[in-house]
Amino acid sequence: MSSPSSVSHAKSDAPFYTVLGVLGGGYVLLIVAMVAAEIGYARLADFSRIFADENIRFAIRLSVISASISTILALWVSVPIAYLMSRSDFRGKQLVDAIIDIPIVLPPLVVGLCLLILFRQTPLRYFDDRWPVAFHVPAVILAQFAVVSAFAVRTLRATFDEISPRQEQVALTLGCRRAQAFWHVVLPEARYGLLSAATLAWARALGEFGPVLVFAGATRQRTEVLPVSAYLELSVGNVEGAVAVSLVMIAVSLVVLVTVRTLAHGHFRGRLLGEQL
Repeated sequence: MSSPSSVSHAKSDAPFYTVLGVLGGGYVLLIVAMVAAEIGYARLADFSRIFADENIRFAIRLSVISASISTILALWVSVPIAYLMSRSDFRGKQLVDAIIDIPIVLPPLVVGLCLLILFRQTPLRYFDDRWPVAFHVPAVILAQFAVVSAFAVRTLRATFDEISPRQEQVALTLGCRRAQAFWHVVLPEARYGLLSAATLAWARALGEFGPVLVFAGATRQRTEVLPVSAYLELSVGNVEGAVAVSLVMIAVSLVVLVTVRTLAHGHFRGRLLGEQL
């Protein structure tokens, strides 16, 4: 039975939680309203038309493939960077930390412009002339990779920060080398962080537009990804087609996020049950 003091304390907290709910709920309702507005605007015939368009089908394939490749590359570099930033203290660490954030704080168009200048106005243009990168599929992957890696690093660094170094120290005292402790102790503990980083990177890569537009261009059947398709449809006045393409991106992103988080939640519950048993 609850005491009068606990009841009065709960009542005193009600205005605080009400304010939080109103402020946070307003943003959630805004997102729901935006998606609902697009759904209400679209027609079934618009989806039939875009899926019958070979350009859109190409954009879907390229989007899925490029987002997957850029996510794998992002994890390949973000795991060591995040681990070093979490576990090591070295001269210039704050500068490196700031450099990693540059793709996050820069306008997307500027990121694309930097990549374009790097490959067309520096000695790298000789490489680009021989093995084309700019305005070709590799530019799409590189533009996505340059942005999503920064988000993956931030997610994984927070994950490594939450893992106690004591577990590694115990493994080292038992005869493990640092690399063995990393592979057999740290990475298994960081699996949910890796899953979150991969999910965030993939979803972000799928919707990346500015760097791709500047560095890879908007060429049909060559560098067209879904955000570029929405832009091209809108540029010719086909608002219905642009809305349909954007809803496809929303649906794909939502399915990926819900599926991955459901699997992660299931693994987490299984782990808790195993510990209780």
